[in-house]
Amino acid sequence: MNFIVPKIQCGLAAIVVSAVIGLVDYDEAIFLWRVDKKDFLLWTITSITTLFFGIEVGVLVGVGVSLAFVIHESANPHIAVLGRLPGTTVYRNVKQYPEAYTYNGIVIVRIDAPIYFANTSYIKDRLREYEIDFVNSTSRCPEVERIYFVILEMAPVTYIDSSAVQALKDLYQEYKLRGIQIAISNPSPEVLLTLSRSGVVDLIGKEWYFVRVHDAVQVCLQRVQNLKGVSNGSSRAPTFSEDKPSLFERLLKQRGENLSITDLESGNGRPPPSNNDKASHLEPLLPKQQ
Repeated sequence: MNFIVPKIQCGLAAIVVSAVIGLVDYDEAIFLWRVDKKDFLLWTITSITTLFFGIEVGVLVGVGVSLAFVIHESANPHIAVLGRLPGTTVYRNVKQYPEAYTYNGIVIVRIDAPIYFANTSYIKDRLREYEIDFVNSTSRCPEVERIYFVILEMAPVTYIDSSAVQALKDLYQEYKLRGIQIAISNPSPEVLLTLSRSGVVDLIGKEWYFVRVHDAVQVCLQRVQNLKGVSNGSSRAPTFSEDKPSLFERLLKQRGENLSITDLESGNGRPPPSNNDKASHLEPLLPKQQ
């Protein structure tokens, strides 16, 4: 009798294992591995936990790990440095589009997530890293030794809380002490209303809010040119008027005087087209194959 019970248990265990093996979706595991390693890791953790500790524990562990992934992604949002695509006024991630060029003295940053208390420190740290990367860059123009402007593309930002507002104020004051001006591009109506109510709009200045990134870049380029002119001994203070010729027309006429537009550019060194260029350009959906 003592020998029969273990044999019965072994037979039942074999039946259970055979039934469970058929329930495992190996094709789904391979698909998750190819598409997203984090989803594959979640699948693996949940499966192993369910196998050894039961369904209830496995489900709880799976939900907990999923929440941990969501919190991590929210606290570490994607931030991209933007550059201008040649022949267009479109600005895209320079890592996705290597042919996009940037401007020396100007950093354009896009924040691809809502800004709130959990990710404000991460965003500030990343902005400091971009500033350090520019100073240490070997491709920048030697006549532009530092950053003058930081443009924040806020189109993807759907929400900003009070902690983020205070962080933005602190960042503005920190930049102001180092002679760096913040410009904000294309904030949503809700975000703009929050910034207005909190006093950030008046703090930064209404003239530093723009509809497009390209508009902000034009103004910043003009200021960099004037700042460079003053540093070279120009006695006249820089003035700005909407009745003057367009920015690029003036810059192209000044080629060879002080700092030209090609000196401000990095990357491939291709100057932007003039305003009279009417050729149409298609924005690429995917980067070119290298």
